[in-house]
Amino acid sequence: MNIAVITGASSGLGAEYAKQVLSLYPEIEEIFVIARREERLCELKAKLGNKIRPVPMDITDTEKISEYKKLLSESNARVKLLINNAGFGKLGDFDTLSTTDNASMVRLNCEALTVMASVTLPFMPDGSEIINTCSIASFAPNVRMAVYSSTKAYVMSLSRALRTELKKRNINVLAVCPGPMDTEFLPVANISKGVSKSFDILPRVNVSQIAKKSLVASKSGKGVYTNRFIYKLYRVVAKILPHSLVMKFCKT
Repeated sequence: MNIAVITGASSGLGAEYAKQVLSLYPEIEEIFVIARREERLCELKAKLGNKIRPVPMDITDTEKISEYKKLLSESNARVKLLINNAGFGKLGDFDTLSTTDNASMVRLNCEALTVMASVTLPFMPDGSEIINTCSIASFAPNVRMAVYSSTKAYVMSLSRALRTELKKRNINVLAVCPGPMDTEFLPVANISKGVSKSFDILPRVNVSQIAKKSLVASKSGKGVYTNRFIYKLYRVVAKILPHSLVMKFCKT
């Protein structure tokens, strides 16, 4: 069975990916939508149809990962598309954020993403695709989001390395780097109006567009996708200028 796997699928970009995969990947017979909130996943299935298969689980739980691997095996899964979308950030100075929050960002954004890729790859046929949700925060370190931006730099580095390694299997790996989106990410990160000048003035990225266009970019074999001119320009600037200078102009 040809399937797609989407983590962080209960809302926001993950839920939009599920919708867009149905439209752009007719060969996909079933979409495993993964998140902790089972009721949200069931709502997504009710909205999008029977191709959606809710798989409620915490991908940071080793036992649940073993169950996921067993599910892939029992389903005779051919994972044509893996979208590692689960992740979160917290705004605040490093020494004021809790140890739990700092560690949890690393565990979910880096460790769990890596484990999901490692466990899923044996079930992926040649010609498949991996999309890792990265961020414009990966382009340079971010003051007051030190851990989050560091985890996304890891995702970018891993994506680029895997893309080269997996070329022999014709498996493309895309790092999608959106700017701020009006999703649950912002309240979870404690980002509300007035707490960050940068977030107040930065233009929002359309969730539907970033999902659709990044899937198209993945299909065409691209390695990185960034939406909107301002964020594409920031990516270039972050490559040219010293990061110490970029951080001064991009304080959150």
